[in-house]
Amino acid sequence: MFSFMKGKVCDAEKNYITLENNGIGYQIFVANPFSYELGSEKTIYIYTHIREDEFSFYGFNTKEEKELFLRLINVKGLGPKMALPMFGLGSVAGIKDAIDRENILYLTKFPKIGEKIARQIILDLKGKLASHETSTNAGFDEVVEVLESLGYKTNDIKKILPKLPNDLKIEEQVKEALKLLLK
Repeated sequence: MFSFMKGKVCDAEKNYITLENNGIGYQIFVANPFSYELGSEKTIYIYTHIREDEFSFYGFNTKEEKELFLRLINVKGLGPKMALPMFGLGSVAGIKDAIDRENILYLTKFPKIGEKIARQIILDLKGKLASHETSTNAGFDEVVEVLESLGYKTNDIKKILPKLPNDLKIEEQVKEALKLLLK
């Protein structure tokens, strides 16, 4: 697996760029290829898509874009070729906001995303895209993961985190959190 590639942008076509790294030109599918300046040095965060008949690279400007892309392609019916154009027309914050607010109209503005897929994206990802790196849940990352895996919403979990004692073992913290969530 590749995490990222650094190199010189040599070519930009309709849906990909060619990034030269150590004398090798890598074809990388990107959301907006013509936004890359030819001849410039660039770091591209890579997702490697491997199938029986395909070996492709999908590239992103930030780790956050790549992480959201990985979440999107896990939605039933949404593959990399459908998810990538979302980053050309929308921002990470806009896509996350549309999912959390159940804004089907925003999601259906992207190519090949119909109402059915938009509803599936919302169903699969709503409440699961919020960042866990807030000061209120420092040290509670494992507790948050356990509670989310049990089906609790991130917003509900964040409300009870300040009430949890820091000096307990994980198992005890989860028990306390469940008691608070059931109130």
